[in-house]
Amino acid sequence: MTTAAFLSENGRALAAMLASEFGLAGSFVPLYGEVDLNLRLEHGDRRHLVKVAAPERDPRSIDLQVALLEHVAARAPALPVQRVVRDRHGNRVVALPTAAGPRLVWVTTWLEGTLFAHLPPAAAALRADVGRCLAELDRALLDFEHAHAARDLKWDLRHAGWIGEHLDAIEPPDLREIVAAAHRRFAADLAPRLASVRQAVIHGDANDHNLLAHGPAAGTARVLGVLDFGDACRSALVGEVAIAAAYLAMAADDPLQAIDDVVRGYDEVLPLDDDEVALVVPLVATRLAVSITNAAVQQRLRPGDPYVLVSQAGARRLLPRLQQRDVQVAELRLRLLLGRDLPRAQRAVHTFLREHGPRAAPVLGADLSQATVLDWSFESLLAGDDALRFDAEQAGRRTGEALRAAGATFGLGRYLEPRPIYTGAAFGGAEPNAARRTVHLGIDVFAPAGTAVHAPWPATVHSAAHCPGELDYGGLVVLRHTLPDGGSFGTLYGHLDPRGVGALRPGQRLAAGEAFAALGATQVNGGWPPHLHLQVLAADPADLAAVPPGVADPDDVPGHAALYPDPSPLLGLAGDRAVCRDTADESLRARRAAHFAANLRTSYEVPLALVRGQRHVLFDRQGRRHLDAYNNVPHVGHCHARVVRAIAEQTALLATNTRYLHDGMVRYAERLQAMLPPPLSVFFFTASGSEANELALRLVRAHTGRVDLCVMDHGYHGHTTGAMAVSPYKFVQPGAPPRPDWVHVTVQPDVYRGAFAGPDAGARYAAEVAAVIAGLEARGRSPAGYLCECLPSVGGQLILPDGFLAVVYARVRAAGGLCIADDVQTALWRTGTHAFGFQRYGVVPDVLVLGKPLGNGFPLGAVVTTAAVAASFARGPEFFSTFGGSTVAMAAGLAVLDVLDDEGLAGNALRTGEHLRRGLRALQQRHECIGDVRGAGLFLGVELVADRDRKTPASEAANRMKNRLRQRRILIGTEGPFDNVLKIRPPMTFDTEAADVLLAELDRALAQDQGSRGA
Repeated sequence: MTTAAFLSENGRALAAMLASEFGLAGSFVPLYGEVDLNLRLEHGDRRHLVKVAAPERDPRSIDLQVALLEHVAARAPALPVQRVVRDRHGNRVVALPTAAGPRLVWVTTWLEGTLFAHLPPAAAALRADVGRCLAELDRALLDFEHAHAARDLKWDLRHAGWIGEHLDAIEPPDLREIVAAAHRRFAADLAPRLASVRQAVIHGDANDHNLLAHGPAAGTARVLGVLDFGDACRSALVGEVAIAAAYLAMAADDPLQAIDDVVRGYDEVLPLDDDEVALVVPLVATRLAVSITNAAVQQRLRPGDPYVLVSQAGARRLLPRLQQRDVQVAELRLRLLLGRDLPRAQRAVHTFLREHGPRAAPVLGADLSQATVLDWSFESLLAGDDALRFDAEQAGRRTGEALRAAGATFGLGRYLEPRPIYTGAAFGGAEPNAARRTVHLGIDVFAPAGTAVHAPWPATVHSAAHCPGELDYGGLVVLRHTLPDGGSFGTLYGHLDPRGVGALRPGQRLAAGEAFAALGATQVNGGWPPHLHLQVLAADPADLAAVPPGVADPDDVPGHAALYPDPSPLLGLAGDRAVCRDTADESLRARRAAHFAANLRTSYEVPLALVRGQRHVLFDRQGRRHLDAYNNVPHVGHCHARVVRAIAEQTALLATNTRYLHDGMVRYAERLQAMLPPPLSVFFFTASGSEANELALRLVRAHTGRVDLCVMDHGYHGHTTGAMAVSPYKFVQPGAPPRPDWVHVTVQPDVYRGAFAGPDAGARYAAEVAAVIAGLEARGRSPAGYLCECLPSVGGQLILPDGFLAVVYARVRAAGGLCIADDVQTALWRTGTHAFGFQRYGVVPDVLVLGKPLGNGFPLGAVVTTAAVAASFARGPEFFSTFGGSTVAMAAGLAVLDVLDDEGLAGNALRTGEHLRRGLRALQQRHECIGDVRGAGLFLGVELVADRDRKTPASEAANRMKNRLRQRRILIGTEGPFDNVLKIRPPMTFDTEAADVLLAELDRALAQDQGSRGA
């Protein structure tokens, strides 16, 4: 029976009983309940929760819940749980007569707050508070006993083996196999271990619909309520923290960190013992597997019930990642987090390395203490130019050159070094923001192919294999060594010649110093320059994966480093000369703040430290990939090899200025002119768009003899004094120089937010500009010119309405002024349909300003004008820009034009832009906060509003989206007069695959944000 039907038949009787037996009156508000009926009873500012048991509900389960709540109230009165309200006879549960039979009813107090499900993903402090709150609850329940608490419940993690009987319900097959693997691990390992750890009555279902917290705008984050004890049972105590961690990790941008936070908070209050710490992450995976299986079973039984699929997207996303984790690494990570010692086995290996490593036999038969340390990090080009595709030949050549320059036979590749070389599918997802393994867990020794490899200590061969895949190990050997206390550990040797490896047999004994293999050539060692990958395994190799990972995700290094420690002592390397030490971003922020003014700002609430770029992907020092949907300066892609080569080669030949004749300058002007309509034919080259706009002002004044300038509202034209003076975006800001009296601000023709829309909007907006000009003329001050961006960017990623620019240009010229088109943002095919932004309006400016995209990151701007304007300017002083038009800048500019043509980037901008616009408009149908989607090609804006009808700017929401996407390694910006427009303006290499990632992540972020606002 539905809640509405129940109230229709029994509402009066229920209300009468509550009034007579409990002294409570008010109106009912139905709430969701999976099994029981839940009602909020409201009377003024008083609220209570009324629960009406389902007919099939076992009365013992109700008694368990109310007894538990009263026990907690007595033991821990400050805990945020509901309090049972007894009737006037002292009963906790009463029977309500109905036509279908009696229904059990009980009443509790009401807890205020917002469900976690209606909040953005919880921050670290709030996740830790969940852990603390649950630990307080569990501590209060340690002495709670109830006969029904020992019931057999499918959500009790001790009984998770039931999922094995229902695997056939899970689709698709690859997910079914992942759940099956979780079941096999549970049956073989976890179930017996769960029986031996602490047992107590626990809540058992701390999901995001059972936790209350502050709303996002409230003060210090804290848990305000733990709801619904319907799944309380006697179980393994560690299951409480694992279940909560599972649900909070599903919604988190960094699920491993979310698990850390919950465990840290729980352990502060109710310390976990070592066996429990080891179980946390495997139990998180188990809970996810149970959730997925239950949802699949229930979906067959109740295909139309949306509650069945609650949390399923998160569970399906997280379980595969956790199943790939080494359980020992997971345990070690948590132990380090909680300040615990490493387990005895790992401590013994670390101690052995320190004490016996220096006495090991030389692994390559030579002293390596003075070997040259090589830099293969993301901040070096030694391993190749392309961070998205490893070139073994290039890496080998450069490494060889570095060794020869140092006069060295051996080179060392550093331990814990983040590297761009791990580009294969085995190292992580293909998405441009995907988590990938980049951090090296061994030390490499570069030496000629065929160099013999020796056992450092007495050993037995644990395994010998050939891993022939591209960027794999090639020949691989794992040796087992015995510790003085009888324990075992391993050493791993990769990139060997498989011919020698094939002669080894498991169990074969090796003496210290005995040669057992040789380094493989590139053709047989996985495709690498010849070298040895040496790694220490701080565990018995039999307890690790058959092929232990040689590389770790940068967000999961501590546990890996404990299990795979620094091999330096074994190689006779003193200190950490072959260890890569990360420079914390916090240190960089502090150093920057010490040397630069506060208004030299960084983007995002958590600034991003970047070291490398490729196409539309950016990398931080640890190699985390970020999808760049924001930076339009690297027009043909970050660090395009062709542009880089052109700059380098020209720099090596000649770097000089325009006072000398040079073919490059003329060729570049000719190439640009071929793309432009007449009469634009005379060029001036500058070092920036700001300098170009400054020069444009001089040109129009020289030609007209006037000073006054009309500019479009909200425009931005640069940071120099003159450019600032004509940039309303800048001079309206606090502390900016005031608008000069010769600058006249005209309307920005915004057809979404402005006064006019429809087919005549362009003419009506143009009439307002004409009115400003007429006002000037009435005062005897005709304009020198009119300046606006071809597609206003800072103004909100706008396209000017049809007819606007043609009418304005005609009116300006009729007044004797010149028309200046600022195309710094949208030149060189950014819109996909036209080489320059002004061309889409059927007009030709008198002065064209170009900048950002011309040099792909090399400082290059330009002003193009007519012969007549140039002649007027030439009557004045000589024009010279030290770096404008330099030979190197011209080489960069020519290379950019070549790449645009040869790689068809205009067509890509058109195709990808249309794909993005369609996707964004689909999001607009799902998310009320999207008021408008606009733009062309790879110049797009998404305007967020709090109310579609009123178009109330949602500036804070836009800022949240920008920062939430940054957390998901997606870079966008915000613009517009109210800073409520999401700015999407990526490099021209941005493809449909990248667009789909952006759309999916934006959809997820908007859904989370809208859920929190609608709570």
